Amino acid sequence: MGIKQISVFLENTTGRLSEVTKTLAAAKINLRAISIADTADFGILRLIVDKTDEAVDALNSAGFTTRQTDVVAVEIEDTPGSLAKLMEFFQKSQINIEYLYASLEGQIGKAVVVFKLKDHEKGQKILSENNYKMADNF
Repeated sequence: MGIKQISVFLENTTGRLSEVTKTLAAAKINLRAISIADTADFGILRLIVDKTDEAVDALNSAGFTTRQTDVVAVEIEDTPGSLAKLMEFFQKSQINIEYLYASLEGQIGKAVVVFKLKDHEKGQKILSENNYKMADNF
């Protein structure tokens, strides 16, 4: 189980993020989670969408550089301390996290946190063995 994340490499200029969202909207792609990290010169936009292959095709056709990455989406309770409990579990299990972000969508009372793990397969195995609910879409 796992999810494909799309990374889009953007020049750090006015309007580039707007161009990405317009491209996805025109292709009728729905965003499920979004994060951006930037430096002075460029940014990396990370997306989870409802139609990954179609999104990659649309973005590449529009001239954007993309990459797909395996990530893990873990459903947690939407209550104080839920993320801390999961972080403690990762620490005790020696699962290294490269980065994380939360989704914009989830069930009522739930949150979905997207993780890029150093060892994707090990992380999924340990999460599954410990009854954490992982999403393959949301």
